[in-house]
Amino acid sequence: MQVNDLKNEEKKERKRVGRGGKRGTYSGRGMNGQKSRSGFSQRATFEGGASSIVTRTKKNKGFKSLSVRTEVVNLGRLDEIFADGEKVDKKSLKEKNIIKSLKSKVKILSVGDLTKKIIVGVDVLTSKVAKDKIEKAGGKIETAEVK
Repeated sequence: MQVNDLKNEEKKERKRVGRGGKRGTYSGRGMNGQKSRSGFSQRATFEGGASSIVTRTKKNKGFKSLSVRTEVVNLGRLDEIFADGEKVDKKSLKEKNIIKSLKSKVKILSVGDLTKKIIVGVDVLTSKVAKDKIEKAGGKIETAEVK
């Protein structure tokens, strides 16, 4: 086998239209017009001369971020709403209308004082100071087990 005998299977030869032969005068391209010419290409947004949907739609300033938002909960708020020994996780926070969505991340910050023993779930983040305050009040922070 020689190098010139090798064939690249990934390359597919394009169909060469408009070279005469059995196809007749127009070679499968129809009559005159832009589409019958060689080298014709059309952008994806072309709509036959009408303004494209891109130009017709409203252009608003700014953008909407696709990243998940973090909802902040203060210790003082938890002290008001939760009872002694109650578990604080996304589900319980949503039930008590403290957070808007279960999809968002939740972080507890150290604003306010905590007098009750609360158990913070795995799905809730805490700041270092908030963690110290929870443990000082006799609460517990559950951590995800790494296997």
